[in-house]
Amino acid sequence: MQKKRIAVLFGGKSSEHEVSRVSASYVISQIPRDKYDVITIGISKKGKWFLYSGPTENIADGSWENDPGNKLAFIAPAPRVGGMIVLDDDSYRIVKLDAVFPVLHGKNGEDGTIQGVLELAEIPYVGCGVLASADCMDKIVTNIIFEHAGIDQAKFTWFYTYDYNRDPDKYIEEAERELGYPMFVKPANAGSSVGISKAANREQFIAAVEKAAAEDRRILVEESIIGKEVECAVLGNDEPFASVPGQIAPAAEFYDYDAKYNNADSKLFIPAQISEELMEKVRSTAKKAYRALDCTGLSRVDFFVTDDGRVLLNEINTLPGFTSISMYPKLMAACDIKGSSLIEKLIELAFERADKNV
Repeated sequence: MQKKRIAVLFGGKSSEHEVSRVSASYVISQIPRDKYDVITIGISKKGKWFLYSGPTENIADGSWENDPGNKLAFIAPAPRVGGMIVLDDDSYRIVKLDAVFPVLHGKNGEDGTIQGVLELAEIPYVGCGVLASADCMDKIVTNIIFEHAGIDQAKFTWFYTYDYNRDPDKYIEEAERELGYPMFVKPANAGSSVGISKAANREQFIAAVEKAAAEDRRILVEESIIGKEVECAVLGNDEPFASVPGQIAPAAEFYDYDAKYNNADSKLFIPAQISEELMEKVRSTAKKAYRALDCTGLSRVDFFVTDDGRVLLNEINTLPGFTSISMYPKLMAACDIKGSSLIEKLIELAFERADKNV
């Protein structure tokens, strides 16, 4: 039986380029080679695509970009091609692909853009579809959907940076009136806590808006919730499985980008230090949110659990980190879905979704 060819996409132009490289190294190492042939496609920070055939260990540190064997390449958004076009001087060749694992975090990877290319190419891919990816990436849209679905969450407001710049006092006073300090200021579209700040007063709020505006033209403002930061890994298509919840004790004041990926002092507790009743509430709410946003394949669903027993949904990450300290693979491992078994299942779910044409 001929092995299927899986392409792993990594890097990208987003602020999470470096994390993508580390995640991809893990994913590549766990793909069962007895079932799949693996090729790797790296995207530089400037957006250049390369077919990379060098050592996997050179991906994480970024040295892959200097490999003399790199060939300019791209996935053709046309079904008749069915894969990737590789450029070599004045000639080209076509490399057929059976599926793609887009290990791309943040913008241009987790937001529906690469998913749209793969849909046009009619190539199966791991993870959520175009709509779910775009909706989950947009924090304002997800909050509105959660609100409509009756899922408990922090109080919020939002505005365009264009409107804010014309009349900042109007939007500052509205946030102060509706939410009160402290509050979190976030760009609507940016992955992995990028551009997020906690504001304890008006001066900090103004600085936070400026920081968030560097990432997106729309700003989300949320009340500050005091509670445990709890996460749940979800796996599946029509009948998703929710893992045992885990808890994070951030090394920083909140679980920002550095605390997630660079600071090993952040502690993970699996299972989370909450009651069995609350654990089940987290799991059921995670699946409800997953279905409400039409997620497929995988997602990590993040919550706050308060001392008085409220379970508030924070956000959904459709392509969570797969680094050595990432919660998603750790939570799945706690449910005895480990390493290559997890990666193989994700690839199988991609084929299942494509077969059902959904």
